[in-house]
Amino acid sequence: MTKLRIKPLRWRAASIGRSDDIARVVLQLAGSDEAVPVALSTDEQKAIAASKAAAKRGEFATDEQVRAVWAKHGL
Repeated sequence: MTKLRIKPLRWRAASIGRSDDIARVVLQLAGSDEAVPVALSTDEQKAIAASKAAAKRGEFATDEQVRAVWAKHGL
């Protein structure tokens, strides 16, 4: 990566207080084997538990619902 690309990345990362997160992603993309666990908030843990429970019950989005979400986001 050139200096011109690194400098704006550093500025944006520092400005939003997420430089550690961005550094981890860059290292993972670069092939680093060092995986660092990410701590989830209570709300995130609850959302994941709810999703897993829905999956166990067989509650999945229909193809039509998935297409509608894709269309909404231009995909």
